[in-house]
Amino acid sequence: MKNDIPVLKVEGLTVYQGSYLAVRDVSFELFSGTDTAIVGPNGAGKSTLVKAVLDLIPRSAGNIEIFGRPIARLRSLRSQLGYMPQNFIFDRSFPISVSELVGLGWMLENNRENSFFPRLWRQNRKKTAAVIEALQRTDAYHLRHQAIGTLSGGQLKRVLLAYCLVMPRKLLILDEAFAGVDVQGAADFYALLNELKQEEGWTVLQVSHDIDMVSRHCDRVLCLNQTVICTGRPEIALSPQNLLATYGPGFSRYQHDHN
Repeated sequence: MKNDIPVLKVEGLTVYQGSYLAVRDVSFELFSGTDTAIVGPNGAGKSTLVKAVLDLIPRSAGNIEIFGRPIARLRSLRSQLGYMPQNFIFDRSFPISVSELVGLGWMLENNRENSFFPRLWRQNRKKTAAVIEALQRTDAYHLRHQAIGTLSGGQLKRVLLAYCLVMPRKLLILDEAFAGVDVQGAADFYALLNELKQEEGWTVLQVSHDIDMVSRHCDRVLCLNQTVICTGRPEIALSPQNLLATYGPGFSRYQHDHN
């Protein structure tokens, strides 16, 4: 059942990139426990929309609320957001291990205890346990001592998911999370994401170019080409007519073989 207050509410969002109108008058809502995919052609404004929702880029018009609060007033509630960018750009020679990277997602719990060192010791134990559990649940524990610069694309995606998992989150935003991952790797990642979504009660918003995977795994779809073309369940939003309106003529829907 839907909650009265949506996890994410976007109203009339418009974003310019210089003089270019990237996103125009976009409105939608996400409710708890759902998995919504944003699909559309290259240059449709999908990543721009996600970055505006996260307040990473300025918006020209519109309102955004997360957990019932304006995005600018989230403060400590930002820790309940997880974000996986399309391209995780870093210096591959930087000496940081998988465990250390995942540990960066941990935030100290607030409490009123005055004794600093016992509190810090307990927090470090909790952090270590949380990192281990997150890596185990994403099938990445065997990578824990490995430098992140040595990871494959699929391995890095699992480690970034562990980063999101190390603290309780309510909203997980993925921007082309499966880019650079082969078909079987993407299928495995989707299965893991669905399993964790059920266990954690996550609400998921993801940008995807893979129509077949979206139709198999997502609850709702938002078709975007600068503005919202349609929204709804996959069997409705991904109809031939809606895909034609979103992508234009010449679009070919590729279907994977999962035998």
